[in-house]
Amino acid sequence: MSAEKDQADLIIAARMADAARAAIAPHFRQPLAVENKLQAGFDPVTIADRASETAMRAVLAELAPDDGILGEEFAPKPGLNGRQWVLDPIDGTRAFIAGLPSWTVLIALSEQDQPRIGLIDQPLTGERFIGWPSGARWQRGNETRNLQTSRTAALSDAILSSTDPYLFQGDEAAVFDHLRQRVRLCRYGYDAYAYAMLAMGGIDLVVESGLQTYDVQAIMPVVRGAGGVMTNWSGGDCSGGGQVVAAANRELLAETLALLKPAAL
Repeated sequence: MSAEKDQADLIIAARMADAARAAIAPHFRQPLAVENKLQAGFDPVTIADRASETAMRAVLAELAPDDGILGEEFAPKPGLNGRQWVLDPIDGTRAFIAGLPSWTVLIALSEQDQPRIGLIDQPLTGERFIGWPSGARWQRGNETRNLQTSRTAALSDAILSSTDPYLFQGDEAAVFDHLRQRVRLCRYGYDAYAYAMLAMGGIDLVVESGLQTYDVQAIMPVVRGAGGVMTNWSGGDCSGGGQVVAAANRELLAETLALLKPAAL
C-alpha cells in the first residue's frame, strides 16, 4: 500500500476524530442519563457515545461511502470494497461518566480483517496518537513527534498496566497476579490510553482480557508503528479481541507470554 494512500486514509480518520470531538464536547462532565446494555453486570452507554459514532458515520457517508463500518453502538454497515472502519466512539465510558480524562475515541481502518491504520484520540488533552504500517506519531495542535516504545527488555524493570484487575477470573487471575509481582510497577484504570502511553515509551506492557474487536483494532497500528508488539496470550493474532498483550519489544513479550501461557485460550 502506498504512502499516498495511507495519508489519504489518515485524513479521513482525522476528520472523523474531529467530528467525534465536537459531538462529545457538550456532554463531558455534564449531567448524563446512563443506560446499562447488560442485564447482568454493567456496560454503560450514554448520549455521548451515540453522538460520537453518529458523527463519525456521517463523515464516512461523505468521504468513503463504499467502506464498511463496525461500530460499538450501531449495527454494522457492509462494505463494497473489502475496507472496514472499526469505531469505538468512547473507549472508557466508565471513566467518561465519572468525569475522568482517561477515555479516548478509537478509529481503525481494516483490510482483510487486519487493521492497517489506527488513531487514538483524547479530546480533553487534545492528544492524537496515529499509527500506520511504517510508523506512528503523537500530535497535539501544531505539535508532532514520532512515537517510539521503550527499550525495557526485562519484566523486573517494566511498568505494567491493565484497565481493571477484575478483568481476570480463575487461571487468568492467577497468572496475572504472578506477572504483577514480577514487574517494577503496575497501574490500573486507563483503558486505551495505556496503549498510547506504551507507544510513547512510558508504559512497557499492557495485559488485558475480554476485549472486543473495536477495543483493539485502532490500537494495534499505533503500538506496532511505534516499534511495539501486540498478540493474544498465545502469541497469535489479537485483532478480534479476547486476551491481549501489548509489549514495548519482543524480548519483553517473550518473557510475558511464558507467564501467561497456562491461562491462554
